[in-house]
Amino acid sequence: MTRPAAAKLEQDLAAAGFLLLGGFAPDDSVAVPPLASGKQARSLLLIGSTGPSIWPHMTASPEYRSGQPDPLDRYTRRSLLELAEASGYEPVFPFEGPPYYPFQQWAMKCGGFSQSPLGVLAHRTYGPWAGFRAAFLTAEAYAGPEPAVMDGPCPTCTDAPCLTVCPVGAVTVHEGYKVTDCRNHLATSRDLDCWSGCLARQACPFGQEHRQSQATAGFHMESFLGL
Repeated sequence: MTRPAAAKLEQDLAAAGFLLLGGFAPDDSVAVPPLASGKQARSLLLIGSTGPSIWPHMTASPEYRSGQPDPLDRYTRRSLLELAEASGYEPVFPFEGPPYYPFQQWAMKCGGFSQSPLGVLAHRTYGPWAGFRAAFLTAEAYAGPEPAVMDGPCPTCTDAPCLTVCPVGAVTVHEGYKVTDCRNHLATSRDLDCWSGCLARQACPFGQEHRQSQATAGFHMESFLGL
C-alpha cells in the first residue's frame, strides 16, 4: 500500500467514523490468521474508533435506527466490509468467533499502546478511548504506517488517577480490573455517576478530547450489563 493509498484509506475510514491505529508486517512473534486463499498475510492494519469519531455515524445508521441488538457491531461490520473490499483487504473482527483474534497483541505490535489497570490498552494519543473494530489483512508486502517507537502512556504515569476514583475499588494496581465488583455496583442503581462513564477511565489524563459522551457511555454500560 503506497502512502497515497494509505491516505485515501484513512480518509474513507474517517468518513465512516473510524481510525487507522497503526499496522505491521506479521511475523512469528504474533498469531495472524491466513487469508481466505490460504496465503499468509504480509500486512495488517488495525482499525479502531473513539466515542466522538464513531458515535454520530453509528446513531445515524440503519443498524441503530432498526432497534435490533448490537447496532455498533452490525454498523462496523457493514461499513468496514465495504471499505476493505474497495481497498483490497480482508477484514477480521473482534466481535466474531470463534476463533477470537488477539487484537490487544496486534495493537502492542503497532506500538504506542500500553496495558492499563482498566483492562483496556491506553494509547499515547487516544488514551483509553481507542476501541478496536477490525484488522485489515492482505498478502501484499507491508507499506503502511511505521510502528510507533514509543510505548503507551501507562509506564510513565506517576499520578495514576485511575486507581483512586472508583467508588468500589474495582480498579487496583495489583488485581487490575475486577469485573464482578463493577457489574454489581452498576446494577444497584441507574442514578450512579458511573452510568455517565467509567470514573476511572474518565480520570485518565491521556486522550481527554477522545473520551466518550454521556450518551455513548450509557450505551456501552447497557451493553456491558446485557440490557
